Amino acid sequence: MASDLQRRKIAKVFSAMDADSDGKLTESDFRALTDRWTALRGADPGSDAHALLTAVMMGWWATLLAAADPDGETVVLADVLAVAERLSGMSEAVVGTAHAMFDAVDRDGDGEVSVAEYGEMIEGWTGSAEDVSEIFAQLDTNGDGRLSREEFSALWFEFWAGDDADAPGNLVFGTP
Repeated sequence: MASDLQRRKIAKVFSAMDADSDGKLTESDFRALTDRWTALRGADPGSDAHALLTAVMMGWWATLLAAADPDGETVVLADVLAVAERLSGMSEAVVGTAHAMFDAVDRDGDGEVSVAEYGEMIEGWTGSAEDVSEIFAQLDTNGDGRLSREEFSALWFEFWAGDDADAPGNLVFGTP
């Protein structure tokens, strides 16, 4: 069973993905999330950026649906929590997702996520811009002002599979 911390942080992400706020995720919610990300990036249909963002977001949908209910068309919060409970033993799958998200977030392709790129990720998920400098400073545990692919992957794993209240990865999507 998911802990209180896991429920809080995953419920926040679920809410951001639930574009129509009906308490369930559908393909149309992920299409809306994709549209939000591509609009934020100014990624026109047919562009490489549009293709990458679409592949990452719709890949999330396909993976989540298959893990939660392979014969269904919707995913509810309980499904996502049940999937999250299994993730601590699926490090390769979680890190694979982290790499795909890293590629989507690393707008300039320099192999690092800056505070501005992280802020864009948060805006892409939530639909609203916010000052992320304090949160980013907590994520950037080595203090170099950026997140490498390895750092991002470790934080991503902490968020999705971790239950340590003090882990910086809990802040990947902002404060839980």
